[in-house]
Amino acid sequence: MKTIIGTVISNKMDKTIVVSVDSSKTHPKYHKKYKRTKKFYAHDEKNTCKVGDKVTISESRPLSKLKRWELAA
Repeated sequence: MKTIIGTVISNKMDKTIVVSVDSSKTHPKYHKKYKRTKKFYAHDEKNTCKVGDKVTISESRPLSKLKRWELAA
């Protein structure tokens, strides 16, 4: 299973957090680095995460329309 490290940007939903993951890529033609940000919805069973926390999430089975990740222990 894949694991990703990111920052919690929202915890307003029940048992769900939104994690922002930053990555840097290089442009194929101009060789300039740029930053990409992607949001992942993750399952937080005990509602323990707060906004700004660094968390590790791992792949799981689909839990809802958008949730495919869960908080890694």
